Amino acid sequence: MSADTPLQNDHDGNENPPVDGSELIRFDKVTKRFGSNVVLDELDFSVASGKHVTLIGPSGSGKTTILRLLMTLLKADEGTIKVNGDYLTHEEKNGKLVPAGEKHVREVRKNIGMVFQQFNLFPNMKVLRNITEAPVTVLGLSKDEADQRARELLDMVGLGDKADAYPTQLSGGQQQRVAIARALAMRPQVLLLDEVTSALDPELVAGVLDVLRDIAHTTDITMLCVTHEMNFARDISDQVLMFDSGRVLESGTPEKIFGDPEHDRTREFLSAVL
Repeated sequence: MSADTPLQNDHDGNENPPVDGSELIRFDKVTKRFGSNVVLDELDFSVASGKHVTLIGPSGSGKTTILRLLMTLLKADEGTIKVNGDYLTHEEKNGKLVPAGEKHVREVRKNIGMVFQQFNLFPNMKVLRNITEAPVTVLGLSKDEADQRARELLDMVGLGDKADAYPTQLSGGQQQRVAIARALAMRPQVLLLDEVTSALDPELVAGVLDVLRDIAHTTDITMLCVTHEMNFARDISDQVLMFDSGRVLESGTPEKIFGDPEHDRTREFLSAVL
């Protein structure tokens, strides 16, 4: 990123590491069950820094569960997750891995931003404060610095004139763009995108995807994306992973997965959604 980009991390104590293709996220033998239903089955996978990785596959295959585990909205039943070399929900004490305390979890999790299907904006706060609240309270930014960062991000997502509006005064597409700016305001190392257009009217989808394409093509933020928008996945991804029954069925470049998939299941899925 250039030195003046609104996404660059310049806050003391929260510097992002250089984007050098090193491993940023690592799932090691992660299993997640809901009752007797195994949603993730000893999942091993990793995401390199600066890469854009898209998870595709049928509903219920475990894609969104991966994102929710990274946000610690869910807890794995088995296995470990690392972010930038640090265990997410475990700590090493006396040579053993033990469940991490909340302070440790918060410290690791602040490197992750997420944009949800539903916008989850605070309806009682104006757009600007929706974006500045977490940088001030979590990162300790001054109000002036947080305001400047928020206004730069609003300009970037095409909503520079909406800082003083309330969420209810915005369209769904505009609310989702505010949610994207809010996630980026924390200067995360990785941005998680969970079906971010699924709650939008069809005519609003293109505007949100254009914003995300611009972020993908003009910044070096790491992205982990769950989407059924296959053209978007083809456009922004360095790697596409096909999920089925809680496991990675195959992975490869967009050209490989969309153009010459190896598995019948992948071909069957793509023929249904393309």
